[in-house]
Amino acid sequence: MTGGQSRYCKTLSLALLLVSGLWSAQTFATEVGLAGILGSKAMLTIDGSAPRTLAVGQSYNGVKLLSVQGDSVQVEINGNRRSLRIGQNAVGVASSASENARATLTADVRGHFQTTGSINGLPVRFLVDTGASLVSMSASDAKHLGLDLSRAKTGMAMTANGVVKTYEVTLNTVKVGGITLHNVAASVSSQDMPYLLLGMSFLNRTKMERNGDTMTLTQQYR
Repeated sequence: MTGGQSRYCKTLSLALLLVSGLWSAQTFATEVGLAGILGSKAMLTIDGSAPRTLAVGQSYNGVKLLSVQGDSVQVEINGNRRSLRIGQNAVGVASSASENARATLTADVRGHFQTTGSINGLPVRFLVDTGASLVSMSASDAKHLGLDLSRAKTGMAMTANGVVKTYEVTLNTVKVGGITLHNVAASVSSQDMPYLLLGMSFLNRTKMERNGDTMTLTQQYR
C-alpha cells in the first residue's frame, strides 16, 4: 500500500468512526407497527417484536398508545406523536442523554422537591411526585392555564376526601429548568389540590438522579 493510499484509508476510517459516533451519541430510533385493533386496545409491534397489546394510556419501551379511532391509532414514540393504520409502521427518533437538557432541583426542609416551571408557556410551581402517574392539577389550575375540559375524557379517582371527578388532558408543553417536553398527559381533579404535581408522564421521559438534597433530571425523550 502506498503512502497516499494509507493516508486515504486512515482518513476514511476516521470519518466512519466520527459518523457512527455522532449517530450513536445523539439519536436512537424505535420502529412501531400496528398489527391489529381489539376494541379500545391496539396490538403493536415494537422493533420487530411479537405484537404487544396496549390499552389507551398504557406505555411500553418508550411507546404510548394515545387513542384508538376506527381502524387507526395515535401513538407516542420516544415523545414523537404518530398516526398508524393497520399494517403501517412508523419510526420515532429520540436524542440521547449526551446532548439533552437538564434541570437541577434542591429539596426543601421537609425533603420535598419543588420547582418553578411552565405549562403551555404560563408559569407554575411544581411538586415532584413519583407516586403520581400523570402531571396532576386542580380545576382552578386548569382554568388559570386556559385548558378546555369540555371535550376531555372523564373518570373517577379515590382520594382521602372520597371519590372525585377527573379529566384527562394533553399539555402542549411542560418546561422545567432547561427541559421542555411536548404532548404531556395530565389529570385535572375537580377537587382543590395544595400543589400542582410533576408526575411520571413527565418524569418517565427523563433520567432522575439524586445526590443528597439535590435531584438532577436529564431529558431522555422529547
